[in-house]
Amino acid sequence: MGAGEKLDRIDIRILAELQKNGRITNVELADLVALSPSPCLMRVKKLQKAGYITGYSAQIDMAKLGETLTVFTEFTLKNHRQIDFARFQEAVEKIDSCVECHLVSGGYDYLVKFITAGIVDYQTIMEGLVERDVGIDKYFSFVVIKTPFVKSQAPLNRLFGERL
Repeated sequence: MGAGEKLDRIDIRILAELQKNGRITNVELADLVALSPSPCLMRVKKLQKAGYITGYSAQIDMAKLGETLTVFTEFTLKNHRQIDFARFQEAVEKIDSCVECHLVSGGYDYLVKFITAGIVDYQTIMEGLVERDVGIDKYFSFVVIKTPFVKSQAPLNRLFGERL
Protein backbone atom coordinates (compact mmCIF):
# COMPACT_ATOMS: atom_id res chain seq x y z
CA MET A 1 0.00 0.00 0.00
CA GLY A 2 2.52 2.53 -1.18
CA ALA A 3 1.98 6.00 -2.57
CA GLY A 4 -0.79 6.03 -5.14
CA GLU A 5 -2.02 2.52 -4.29
CA LYS A 6 -5.80 2.47 -3.86
CA LEU A 7 -7.80 0.79 -1.17
CA ASP A 8 -10.16 -1.98 -2.17
CA ARG A 9 -13.52 -3.03 -0.69
CA ILE A 10 -11.88 -5.35 1.81
CA ASP A 11 -9.61 -2.56 3.08
CA ILE A 12 -12.66 -0.32 3.55
CA ARG A 13 -14.49 -3.12 5.36
CA ILE A 14 -11.49 -3.65 7.64
CA LEU A 15 -11.40 0.06 8.48
CA ALA A 16 -15.17 0.13 9.07
CA GLU A 17 -14.99 -2.85 11.42
CA LEU A 18 -12.02 -1.43 13.33
CA GLN A 19 -13.94 1.84 13.80
CA LYS A 20 -16.72 -0.12 15.48
CA ASN A 21 -14.41 -2.18 17.66
CA GLY A 22 -10.71 -1.42 17.81
CA ARG A 23 -10.21 -4.29 20.28
CA ILE A 24 -11.55 -6.97 17.94
CA THR A 25 -9.26 -9.97 17.56
CA ASN A 26 -7.62 -10.56 14.21
CA VAL A 27 -9.48 -13.87 13.88
CA GLU A 28 -12.85 -12.15 14.44
CA LEU A 29 -11.94 -9.35 12.04
CA ALA A 30 -10.81 -11.81 9.39
CA ASP A 31 -14.12 -13.64 9.69
CA LEU A 32 -16.12 -10.41 9.33
CA VAL A 33 -14.26 -9.35 6.17
CA ALA A 34 -14.09 -12.85 4.65
CA LEU A 35 -10.34 -13.33 4.80
CA SER A 36 -8.14 -15.84 6.54
CA PRO A 37 -6.33 -14.43 9.61
CA SER A 38 -2.84 -14.11 8.09
CA PRO A 39 -3.82 -11.98 5.04
CA CYS A 40 -6.15 -9.93 7.26
CA LEU A 41 -3.32 -9.12 9.68
CA MET A 42 -1.05 -8.20 6.77
CA ARG A 43 -3.69 -5.77 5.47
CA VAL A 44 -4.16 -4.20 8.90
CA LYS A 45 -0.41 -3.70 9.24
CA LYS A 46 -0.26 -2.14 5.75
CA LEU A 47 -3.16 0.19 6.63
CA GLN A 48 -1.32 1.23 9.80
CA LYS A 49 1.97 1.76 7.99
CA ALA A 50 0.27 3.81 5.25
CA GLY A 51 -1.32 6.07 7.89
CA TYR A 52 -4.97 5.09 7.35
CA ILE A 53 -5.12 3.82 10.93
CA THR A 54 -3.72 6.53 13.15
CA GLY A 55 -4.36 4.98 16.55
CA TYR A 56 -6.75 3.22 18.89
CA SER A 57 -8.59 4.69 21.84
CA ALA A 58 -11.34 4.07 24.38
CA GLN A 59 -14.64 5.93 24.31
CA ILE A 60 -15.26 7.34 27.78
CA ASP A 61 -18.67 8.03 29.35
CA MET A 62 -17.85 11.49 30.70
CA ALA A 63 -21.10 11.70 32.70
CA LYS A 64 -19.96 8.78 34.85
CA LEU A 65 -16.79 10.67 35.78
CA GLY A 66 -18.59 13.83 36.89
CA GLU A 67 -20.04 17.04 35.56
CA THR A 68 -18.48 18.71 32.57
CA LEU A 69 -19.43 21.53 30.26
CA THR A 70 -19.19 21.25 26.49
CA VAL A 71 -19.00 24.51 24.56
CA PHE A 72 -18.78 25.10 20.82
CA THR A 73 -17.10 28.42 20.09
CA GLU A 74 -17.06 30.35 16.82
CA PHE A 75 -13.95 32.45 16.35
CA THR A 76 -13.37 35.23 13.84
CA LEU A 77 -9.80 36.43 13.39
CA LYS A 78 -8.74 40.04 12.85
CA ASN A 79 -6.49 39.16 9.91
CA HIS A 80 -6.52 36.30 7.44
CA ARG A 81 -2.90 35.72 6.54
CA GLN A 82 -1.42 32.24 6.84
CA ILE A 83 0.64 33.35 9.83
CA ASP A 84 -2.54 34.51 11.61
CA PHE A 85 -4.22 31.13 11.13
CA ALA A 86 -1.08 29.29 12.27
CA ARG A 87 -0.72 31.44 15.41
CA PHE A 88 -4.35 30.86 16.40
CA GLN A 89 -4.20 27.12 15.73
CA GLU A 90 -0.99 26.75 17.72
CA ALA A 91 -2.55 28.57 20.68
CA VAL A 92 -5.76 26.53 20.85
CA GLU A 93 -3.94 23.24 20.27
CA LYS A 94 -2.04 23.83 23.53
CA ILE A 95 -5.31 24.05 25.49
CA ASP A 96 -6.12 20.62 26.95
CA SER A 97 -9.83 21.43 27.07
CA CYS A 98 -9.88 22.10 23.32
CA VAL A 99 -10.81 18.74 21.77
CA GLU A 100 -11.67 19.82 18.21
CA CYS A 101 -10.70 22.74 15.99
CA HIS A 102 -12.15 23.23 12.50
CA LEU A 103 -11.30 25.93 9.96
CA VAL A 104 -14.66 26.58 8.29
CA SER A 105 -16.23 28.65 5.55
CA GLY A 106 -19.05 31.06 6.25
CA GLY A 107 -19.50 33.88 8.70
CA TYR A 108 -16.59 33.01 10.99
CA ASP A 109 -13.18 31.35 10.70
CA TYR A 110 -13.05 28.51 13.26
CA LEU A 111 -15.45 26.24 15.08
CA VAL A 112 -13.81 24.92 18.23
CA LYS A 113 -15.11 22.39 20.75
CA PHE A 114 -14.13 22.69 24.42
CA ILE A 115 -14.86 20.26 27.23
CA THR A 116 -14.34 22.00 30.56
CA ALA A 117 -15.02 21.51 34.26
CA GLY A 118 -17.70 24.22 34.14
CA ILE A 119 -18.53 27.72 33.03
CA VAL A 120 -15.88 29.34 35.26
CA ASP A 121 -13.23 27.05 33.77
CA TYR A 122 -14.38 27.92 30.25
CA GLN A 123 -14.38 31.64 31.06
CA THR A 124 -10.82 31.37 32.43
CA ILE A 125 -9.68 29.61 29.24
CA MET A 126 -11.28 32.25 27.03
CA GLU A 127 -9.85 35.15 29.05
CA GLY A 128 -6.39 33.60 28.80
CA LEU A 129 -6.76 33.09 25.05
CA VAL A 130 -7.86 36.69 24.49
CA GLU A 131 -5.04 38.00 26.72
CA ARG A 132 -2.46 36.08 24.67
CA ASP A 133 -3.41 38.23 21.70
CA VAL A 134 -3.51 35.46 19.11
CA GLY A 135 -5.52 37.54 16.64
CA ILE A 136 -9.10 36.97 17.82
CA ASP A 137 -11.51 39.65 16.58
CA LYS A 138 -14.62 38.15 18.17
CA TYR A 139 -16.02 34.89 19.44
CA PHE A 140 -19.42 33.44 20.20
CA SER A 141 -20.04 30.61 22.66
CA PHE A 142 -22.69 27.90 22.41
CA VAL A 143 -23.15 25.88 25.60
CA VAL A 144 -24.34 22.33 25.01
CA ILE A 145 -27.45 21.59 27.09
CA LYS A 146 -27.83 17.95 26.08
CA THR A 147 -26.19 15.57 23.60
CA PRO A 148 -28.82 13.14 22.31
CA PHE A 149 -26.20 11.16 20.39
CA VAL A 150 -22.66 11.21 19.06
CA LYS A 151 -21.58 8.92 16.26
CA SER A 152 -17.94 8.01 16.52
CA GLN A 153 -17.78 6.10 13.25
CA ALA A 154 -17.79 7.66 9.79
CA PRO A 155 -19.96 5.76 7.25
CA LEU A 156 -16.96 4.41 5.32
CA ASN A 157 -18.88 1.86 3.26
CA ARG A 158 -21.37 4.53 2.16
CA LEU A 159 -18.68 7.11 1.45
CA PHE A 160 -16.09 4.93 -0.23
CA GLY A 161 -17.44 1.42 -0.71
CA GLU A 162 -19.54 2.27 -3.76
CA ARG A 163 -16.60 3.90 -5.58
CA LEU A 164 -14.51 0.74 -5.58
